[in-house]
Amino acid sequence: MTTATPALHWTKLDDRAVDTVRLLAADAVQKTGNGHPGTAMSLAPAAYLLYQRIMRHDPADPHWIGRDRFVLSCGHSSLTQYIQLYLSGYPMSLDDLKSLRTWGSQTPGHPEYRHTPGVEVTTGPLGQGIGNAVGMAMAARRERGLLDPDAAPGESVFDHQVYVFASDGDLQEGISSEASSLAGHQQLGNLTVLYDDNQISIEDDTDVAFSEDVAKRYEAYGWHVQTVDWTNGGTGYTEDVPALYDAYAAARTETDRPSLIVLRTIIAWPAPTKQNTGASHGSALGDDEVAATKRELDFDPDETFIVEDDVLARAREVKDRGAEAHAEWDEKFTAWAESNPDAKTLLDRLHDRALPDGWDADLPSYDADQKGVATRVASGDFLTAAAPQLPELWGGSADLAGSNNTTPKGEPSFLPPERSTKSFQGDWYGRLLHFGIREHAMGAILNGIALHGPTRPYGGTFLVFSDYMRPSVRLAALQELPVTYVWTHDSIGLGEDGPTHQPVEHLAALRAIPGLDVVRPADANETIAAWRTVLSHTDRPAALALSRQNVPTFPRGTDGFAAVDGVAKGAYVLLDSEGEPDVVLVATGSEVQLAVEARASLAAEGVQARVVSMPCREWFEQQDADYRDSVIPPSVRARVSVEAGVAFGWRDVVGDAGRTVSLEHFGASADYATLYEKFGITADSVVAAAKESIAAAKTTGGVAFHARPAGPVGPGDNPDAPTGPAPR
Repeated sequence: MTTATPALHWTKLDDRAVDTVRLLAADAVQKTGNGHPGTAMSLAPAAYLLYQRIMRHDPADPHWIGRDRFVLSCGHSSLTQYIQLYLSGYPMSLDDLKSLRTWGSQTPGHPEYRHTPGVEVTTGPLGQGIGNAVGMAMAARRERGLLDPDAAPGESVFDHQVYVFASDGDLQEGISSEASSLAGHQQLGNLTVLYDDNQISIEDDTDVAFSEDVAKRYEAYGWHVQTVDWTNGGTGYTEDVPALYDAYAAARTETDRPSLIVLRTIIAWPAPTKQNTGASHGSALGDDEVAATKRELDFDPDETFIVEDDVLARAREVKDRGAEAHAEWDEKFTAWAESNPDAKTLLDRLHDRALPDGWDADLPSYDADQKGVATRVASGDFLTAAAPQLPELWGGSADLAGSNNTTPKGEPSFLPPERSTKSFQGDWYGRLLHFGIREHAMGAILNGIALHGPTRPYGGTFLVFSDYMRPSVRLAALQELPVTYVWTHDSIGLGEDGPTHQPVEHLAALRAIPGLDVVRPADANETIAAWRTVLSHTDRPAALALSRQNVPTFPRGTDGFAAVDGVAKGAYVLLDSEGEPDVVLVATGSEVQLAVEARASLAAEGVQARVVSMPCREWFEQQDADYRDSVIPPSVRARVSVEAGVAFGWRDVVGDAGRTVSLEHFGASADYATLYEKFGITADSVVAAAKESIAAAKTTGGVAFHARPAGPVGPGDNPDAPTGPAPR
């Protein structure tokens, strides 16, 4: 849908509208008493230009799939977007602006996805928005490849642009560097970032911390870079809107490179004394300064939230332009749908986030095997089997594909063809993502893909490096995005790599994130069932914690072992006792086998133990009380949890008389079998804990504080560990 860029028609009424935007920002922050007025004031011309003359959007339909996307990466300047939504005629009122940052308002401190119509993404932590936008640009290309791959460049109904406003803070955060590097490598010509280079942050002049040449850095990334300097090199301030418009037009012609427009502004322009100060970045200007600014702009200083009728009418003209663009697009979309009925059926299914009938009919199934299979391998088998049935499922790894098993066999890489290597064949519309060693950016990009729709992304790394992704994971949970994390090497079981790579506290820390499902399957068949369940959920992210080492594949439906139907419920009775159990053994992942071994040992001593596999506490907690009680009877106070990580959080499961078999210190470098033995993660430990718990359950009276073992921080603190030269 290539269209020539029309000449800019800009009148004095548009200038008046821009000044109205500045003062609405100042008034809103002043009324609330806190916020960020400065950037919204100085970016007023750019924001108004984007919404009024550049971006394709329809205020009457914020979810129109043919729209361009806008990401306000500098989310603290939320008024930059809110005011444009109001002026453009989105479901946003002047009263909403007056209610900025207050309880129940549609104008929270930072833009929030699903909360405010027209907001595409929740942007809070700086730099995240740039990563999200890179994901959106990638998703747009994948969408085109799935639905309209043969259309001429720029002529598909699915071709659209992704626009970003970013600040000095965004460009300082490392995540933006990672994401921008990948965007250049991927040649994302549908992405344009405006960098508001005002050289001010909360600590005032950025010279105290930031002096690099951002334009040259982005040129090195492979971006198309332009500079528009409204400060004229410091000799005078002129808001040259036509020059910015021309820069956007030039960016549109760059189809094989993302574009950066460096816009040199003065923050809080034209506030007489607060412009170009850190105070205007994050504080109200003050009544006197707001009044002085209004006089400067020829507005009544005694009035607030001034929106003149002719200004609003001028701004609302964009509704007519949006409706016209939407109608034109609808005609082309109808023609596309008639010519591509199969693709239209696919689009409808993806839009509904529905899975096709019978998609899971041929998923892998594993016979009982004591040697077993690593759950990371089973996950890879799932992806290979599911790929032909689920074109929406795509993803990759942060340079660990061979370890994460995130590569469906026979699938091309999402990569400019000239970037192909001996190992990976590139295709513009491929499905295998190569994030490089960029875990921070991978997390944000996955969110952007999910936000853009209609596909389902996944991304892999080692579980210990989920720390690098945590801000993005938290935002995925906050926005209820169906992103899947494939985190392998899930415990000290990864062995020889040592404590730097062995997660200990990570499962507990991730379970602390509201809305994130943490799934640690016990064997290969549980892994397949876990993937099936994850994909049935469309309103939250999920983390698969998978083993490096082989784990036994349990019999299913025979020898007393349950089938895997209970995986979807988060916990189920894997092996039951004869009659009422004396103790319940609850385990996750690779430690379920220890509970199974302990049950046999206890039975030989006349102790009846039930083994519960709990792959996902979050799913289990969502079941009704009757089911939960049927798995872990309240009458059985003797309980043991078994997990090769910190015990934090397991007291909720085992109760006052329960015991935990856990790891309360960092690991060491050795084979996994040695580590489990040396650190007491064994069947014998489970047996001993079970006996302690049974004895404790027989007591009555008060419940003492349960202190976790105060083990060494690391093996170097263990007096039994080998010693080396004393540090100097």
